[in-house]
Amino acid sequence: MPSATATFDLKQILAGAQLPALPQSAISLLQLSKDPTLGPAEFAKPIEADPGLTSQVLKFVNSSYFGFAREISNVKLAISLVGMRTIKNFALWSAVFSLMPNPRCGPFDLKMLWQDSLRRSLFARNMARLLGSQQTEEAFAAGLLQDMAVPLLAKRYAGDYAVLLEERHRSQYRLSQLERVRFGFTHAEVAGHMARHWNLPEEMAHLMEMHTEIKTLAPQAKLRAPEASVALSAMLPAVHDERWPECAVCDKFYRQMAPGGPALTDLLSKVDDDFNDLAPLLRITRPRLSLVESYRPTPA
Repeated sequence: MPSATATFDLKQILAGAQLPALPQSAISLLQLSKDPTLGPAEFAKPIEADPGLTSQVLKFVNSSYFGFAREISNVKLAISLVGMRTIKNFALWSAVFSLMPNPRCGPFDLKMLWQDSLRRSLFARNMARLLGSQQTEEAFAAGLLQDMAVPLLAKRYAGDYAVLLEERHRSQYRLSQLERVRFGFTHAEVAGHMARHWNLPEEMAHLMEMHTEIKTLAPQAKLRAPEASVALSAMLPAVHDERWPECAVCDKFYRQMAPGGPALTDLLSKVDDDFNDLAPLLRITRPRLSLVESYRPTPA
């Protein structure tokens, strides 16, 4: 592990980052979601007030991912069919996606980050479902947003972060390990602070903060299924990786978390299929290698 070379103040970073505000439609949906008595009619109002979001939501619900036999033409019906949490999380992801910078920083590529995020979110949802959790949509949302601090850090500290990203590609170390040494904190912790700045649900902030803690969470997977599912999703390979150095370790944790469950390749195949259904809708391109094609649990 490289030795520490500098320390950075997390509060100063966030204060200097000048985080943009979430769109009003996303803020309204988050506020409405705190009231369990509200239904599709109330949730539809802030979406319908934003023509761009309305179009995105209807395209999302009419995608092959859901496979409805007839076209869904209004937001209220869309919410009734797929659920308020699903629509809220889609709207939230769309909002955050629009706010992220695309800095010039070594090998950093925002398009690849969103490819990674979508694959990890789909994995987290499927894994949470496999573990019997009722919080599959929370796992999905946290999986999508777990790395949202990376572009901010890459922009704020381009030189330092370029070194870390290069080291990540050359070594067996996780990005969070390198960040801890270089900065004294990780992108997971920054993501948690960003979530609280935007008044996202505390549960989501916690899930994002914990996504680097798979060693702690795997033995408690049944009791902490959403956290463990998001943390395991963080072990998937980045789309630009020619190899998956953590493949065998990911497989080991998976078998620990879901003994007697399907093979990890079955879950990866499901994620690949889900990705292929959703990616075109979100204007995300297909990675060169699928997760199944990347799976190599033992050294070649």
